Amino acid sequence: MPTATWYTQLVKPFWSPPAWLFGPVWSVLYILIAASYGTVFYKAFTKQIPWIVALPFALNLIFNFAFTPIQFGLKNNVLASIDIILVLGTLIWGLVAIWPHMRWVVYANLPYLLWGSFATVLQLTITYLNK
Repeated sequence: MPTATWYTQLVKPFWSPPAWLFGPVWSVLYILIAASYGTVFYKAFTKQIPWIVALPFALNLIFNFAFTPIQFGLKNNVLASIDIILVLGTLIWGLVAIWPHMRWVVYANLPYLLWGSFATVLQLTITYLNK
């Protein structure tokens, strides 16, 4: 079954956004992520902040990029739910860790935090509705 057909056949909550919205939202978020995470990694490479502060950002990228192959490649809602919880968890960890060093990174990632929280609830709901 093609991915598009599979996803459209899933039971989704009434408040699920239309599929076309995900592309533009993630495009904006990836610009914010690239600028802020790039700065975090630069500061870690140049020893201006400890590497442990950059660790949750690196993990967040790994979990974030793993979501699409898990959800749409494997078509596995349970693994995608676990992954998106890890995305949200590492984002929160990263924002707490960077706060004493670069507060602008926290502010820049508030849209990502809001969307990530929404996406987590959405994924968990879809997983529950399609068990």
